[in-house]
Parts: sequence; C-alpha cells; structure tokens
Amino acid sequence: MDSSLLLSSFLQVLAQTLSIYTFVLVVRVLLSWFPNLDWSNPLLSTLSSITDPYLNVFRGLIPPLGGLDLSALVAFFALQIGGGLLSQLAMSTAPSFSSFQ
Repeated sequence: MDSSLLLSSFLQVLAQTLSIYTFVLVVRVLLSWFPNLDWSNPLLSTLSSITDPYLNVFRGLIPPLGGLDLSALVAFFALQIGGGLLSQLAMSTAPSFSSFQ
C-alpha cells in the first residue's frame, strides 16, 4: 500500500472523527440548556466526561459574559478549523489517479 494513500486515509479518518466529536459537542451544549437534567445518569455523565475537558480549555481562556458562556462557540470554531485543515491535507496527500496508470 502506498504511504501517501495510507496517510491520506488516516487524515480522512481523523477529520471524520472531529466531525463526530463536533456532533457530540452540539448535543452536550444543547443539553446544558436544561438545568433540571440529572448529570449523574450514566449516559449524561459519559457525555460530560468526553466533552468537558475540551470545553474547559476554552472556559479557562474566555470567562462568561453576563452569564453567557461563549467558550463553546470558540471550541466549535477551533474544531471546524482543525477538521477543515485535516480534510484539505488529506486531499493534498491523496495520490492522483494519473499515478496509477
């Protein structure tokens, strides 16, 4: 297997993983709008343990403004940039069809 094909495939999987993580993060942020949820529930606790370390990085950088937590927006923006860069890098490392002829 060609090393550039292997690298391209790995980068595509990584970009897709970031897309899935973005979706999980959206679910986490939407659930945070419901203050009566029991976060000790195993499913919600797992969701929180997956997403909170990433969100806490941005919460440490951007304090809440008037009770509004803008750190999630910056976290989404960072994920989108990272995923876009990985996708572009995967496309640029993918072997072209002309190399197989």
